[in-house]
Amino acid sequence: MRSKLQAAPAAPTVVVIDDDEAVREALEDLLDSVGLTVRSFPSVRQYVELCPAVDVGCMVLDVRLPGRSGLDFQAELARSGDGLPVIFISGHADVPMCARAMKAGAFEFLTKPVHHQELLDAIHAAIARHRERRDRERGLVTQRARFGTLTPREREITLMVVSGLRNKQIADDLGLSEATVKLHRGQAMRKMAARSVVELVRIVDGLAPQAVPQTDRRA
Repeated sequence: MRSKLQAAPAAPTVVVIDDDEAVREALEDLLDSVGLTVRSFPSVRQYVELCPAVDVGCMVLDVRLPGRSGLDFQAELARSGDGLPVIFISGHADVPMCARAMKAGAFEFLTKPVHHQELLDAIHAAIARHRERRDRERGLVTQRARFGTLTPREREITLMVVSGLRNKQIADDLGLSEATVKLHRGQAMRKMAARSVVELVRIVDGLAPQAVPQTDRRA
């Protein structure tokens, strides 16, 4: 029975903001018909006020909305660093408007009446990209936490390894035996879950600079 099985993760929600009720209902029916979870709102203000506790996968915004426009809301999302993919739909689009949206990072810009398959393709692609982005961010959080478990000496040797120095060079620079350098390097690789030096280099290179602090040379 389903109740005895591990619950599947909730599917991301598509948020639709359009002041045309007929458009909202049509999009709700369309997305529901292909198994997508959808919540719709007539304005940005109502969406923000209700602030639904859902995992948003992407947003479908009309460009012209009462109060804050879709373009203004997109700009706010961009400034917040949210990274949520935005698909614009508009019945009154012009080149400058489309250019502004795309320059600000819109995932897609479609004109009404929207071709159903074109919209669905854009939504699926946007959700997939957002999921990949969040997976990368979670991976970075994990790697930063792992890097934080290294001792000062392990961090120092790790950074020297990543810079391309060999064990003997590191040993000479730090006044250590080569065996000691290998020991610290091995411990660092284990803590960082790196299966090879190449993988260690890739992991450390992928961390933000602030996550790789300078270390002293204490043993």
